[in-house]
Amino acid sequence: MKTKIILSKITEKPTVAVVLGSGLGDFADTLENAVAIKYTDIPHFPASTVKGHAGRLVIGKKAGKVVVAMQGRFHFYEGHHMQTVTFAMRVMHAIGADDVIVTNAAGGLNPKFKVGSLMLMTDHINFMGTNPLIGPNDEELGPRFPAIQGIYNKGLIEEAEKVGKEIGAPVEKGVYIAVTGPSYETGAELRAFRVLGADAVGMSTVPEVIVAAHCGVKRVLGISLITNIATGESETKATHAEVVEAADKAKVYFIKLVETMIGRM
Repeated sequence: MKTKIILSKITEKPTVAVVLGSGLGDFADTLENAVAIKYTDIPHFPASTVKGHAGRLVIGKKAGKVVVAMQGRFHFYEGHHMQTVTFAMRVMHAIGADDVIVTNAAGGLNPKFKVGSLMLMTDHINFMGTNPLIGPNDEELGPRFPAIQGIYNKGLIEEAEKVGKEIGAPVEKGVYIAVTGPSYETGAELRAFRVLGADAVGMSTVPEVIVAAHCGVKRVLGISLITNIATGESETKATHAEVVEAADKAKVYFIKLVETMIGRM
């Protein structure tokens, strides 16, 4: 794993990694004494092409911990290979991060959810039609058949629920289903996902979590910001501008939840 460029720019190794989804990158700007490295300056990192993703790896202090934050992620729909999409997760673990917070902007399938709710991911459904571990396996990176069940840490979920109540954030719990995108889902697809048991739908996160489990990350906390209601019962069309706008409105309590959880990890 080529980590020399990153390690040469920092004095302390991070213990917590944070992956920031669409419109949620402002959290990285709150890190203290931060070092920011453009993805294009890191070997094997592609450029981030999606609006709302700054395309930087930011390393700094938050709540007494050293944190490495992805200010923007890579998506399968951008045309990247799955190994490229998840490469940053391996790098962050290799430089010291054993705990991971993954975030995303998602459509709310559960009719009880409201725009702006923060859904704590209790589990996921991989509906992307592929897996980042397909191909030859390097035993030095992880086992051929890693266990994924239970990767979303129950203790962290319970603590995040408490924090949500403390800060007055609208926190929910549920299952996230990942699709490839980039087109938004049809009404029939949304209704089918609800039958499968999903509470929110998005186009990311699951590949990174699978790789986190593969490479030995100890604990994962997943947070979905519900940016639109997507139950399949109406003709309302989702837009990326809507996603970014909802994230902007929710960022105050989103940042507070993530910051507090880092201090308690």
